[in-house]
Amino acid sequence: MIIYSKLEINRIKDFWELLNRLDTETDYMMYEPNERKAKTTLQELKLDIQDNVIQGFDFLQVATENDKIVGYIRAERGKFERNFHTAYIVIGILKKYRGKGIGTTFFNNLDLWAKTNNIIRLELTVECCNNTAKNLYEKNGFKIEGIRKKSMFVAGSFVDEFYMAKIL
Repeated sequence: MIIYSKLEINRIKDFWELLNRLDTETDYMMYEPNERKAKTTLQELKLDIQDNVIQGFDFLQVATENDKIVGYIRAERGKFERNFHTAYIVIGILKKYRGKGIGTTFFNNLDLWAKTNNIIRLELTVECCNNTAKNLYEKNGFKIEGIRKKSMFVAGSFVDEFYMAKIL
């Protein structure tokens, strides 16, 4: 049974391990395999989560099965008065758990948080070739607003991304 909850500070190490596993499991996350470990630390992640998530500024929810974190969604709220009503979304779900409704539940829970916190615009990017994720986002109300040409360099090639948003 999948359980959805806020990330507790005592689970930071487990969350760090999930992020690193996702980096190796898919080409669709921002980091290359092992790049996260080279560019940031567990302590930096902990401080970020304490400063932004635990304080209620940003949204971070994890999905667990048998106490193992299997996915997450994070919304980082705009930091300025002019974009405080927006949030940028990142989602990651272990391959074994995709297609089981976790993403849809994450987005439903995110919508509730956003409405409670006066967020009216949710936005994200997705590689144009990632049809599975694009379909999930469209199913949950996101629309393509544009294409970011050659915005990523993956496996030796430049790839385009869709810029997608949802107005609540």
